[in-house]
Amino acid sequence: MLKLTYTESSFDLECVTLSLEEWIAQRVIFALRVGQGLSIEPTTASFLLPVYLPGVEVLRSEVKRDDRKIIALCACDAEYIEVTLRGSWLSANSKDSVGVFVTIMSDRAEFFLQKLWHEAQSCASVMSE
Repeated sequence: MLKLTYTESSFDLECVTLSLEEWIAQRVIFALRVGQGLSIEPTTASFLLPVYLPGVEVLRSEVKRDDRKIIALCACDAEYIEVTLRGSWLSANSKDSVGVFVTIMSDRAEFFLQKLWHEAQSCASVMSE
């Protein structure tokens, strides 16, 4: 399962070994125990990747093989592509922009996407120094 955590200032992307159903069940139980509201909605989430990253072409071929249409790519400009994923949004309420987005794809696609995202973060931190 791929998990994207959105905060007020950034987001984090990670692979989780739990099944989607098991992870959501744990989140629901946690919310009940702490008395927190929880909204779960099917939706999409997007983030940008630099087009120059080694492996972007491999990602494009993975997208073409995806029969379930979980992932889509769109050129933003000459430097970035937008990665859009279909999945579920979990937050305190349905209008909240802080929360967690989860989706499932093949293990290979999840780990590859995570690798590209981490490479993009590394490149961004080097460029800002």
